[in-house]
Amino acid sequence: MATPDLNNLVALLTVARERSFTRAAAQLGVSQSSLSRTVTALETKLGMLLLIRTTRSVSTTDAGQRLLDSVAPKLEEIEAELLAVTELREKPVGTVRISATDYAANQYIWPKLQSLLSEHEELHIELINDYGLSNIVAERFDIGVRLGDQVEKDMIAVRIAPDETLAIVGSPAYLKKRLAPEEPGDLTAHNCINLRLPTKDMLMPWELQKDGQRLDVKVSGQLVFNNAYQMLDAAIKGFGLAYLPKALAEPEVRAGRLRWVLEDWFPTFTGHHAYYATRRQSSMAVRLVIAALRSK
Repeated sequence: MATPDLNNLVALLTVARERSFTRAAAQLGVSQSSLSRTVTALETKLGMLLLIRTTRSVSTTDAGQRLLDSVAPKLEEIEAELLAVTELREKPVGTVRISATDYAANQYIWPKLQSLLSEHEELHIELINDYGLSNIVAERFDIGVRLGDQVEKDMIAVRIAPDETLAIVGSPAYLKKRLAPEEPGDLTAHNCINLRLPTKDMLMPWELQKDGQRLDVKVSGQLVFNNAYQMLDAAIKGFGLAYLPKALAEPEVRAGRLRWVLEDWFPTFTGHHAYYATRRQSSMAVRLVIAALRSK
């Protein structure tokens, strides 16, 4: 049997990852019909079906998934090495994809990347707001940014921020209408603004801590977001209590637009880290981005 062409494997990987021939074709810069013929030719060559196609989605067969599980990491290693070779010109090139929450992106990432991008016009950044704690290898991110205890195993990680305290806040108008909670259990009687964790399909519990005691409180309310800045705005406008990074809410508290709630229960977590897979060490672009994120 003839060995499958490398481009055919890349085509299969892209379709499987995007779960769509349309999106994969756009990413690869080919027509949808041409991409479909490429994948069909690969299936014919191997003598087995690799993708299940419906009018709405595309998924892998068991054989297709097994092939991808074994081939995808090797293709990424080849891609990384080819990128490293091009960087022998001593210029960082290519796209660095970064997964982070909106708060981390605004607070720690975007401010530090602006000068780097100005200095290196051939460097491209794709910064994705992600509360799903995506597996950066499976989702083909070059760098993930998470709180220290959320970093995936077997990764190279470097701290880029101080420890992070989370806080509960409410507007003076909201707290005038409702008695401020005096203990965590009182939160269940309040209109609380929730954050959706997409990959776990759940609302994020409010983790609280006092004198070594740790509680996870499940709250409810009218509003659910997946964006910290919308949560902050909703709290300022009196729609309920919000659980947010203290540094994000602090300017609003100083301005009198918000007040701390249950302040002695605020938990502190290990600060944000940037992390990446071992094989990405060879990329000058990734190294430069990591260096920029570590700078003060």
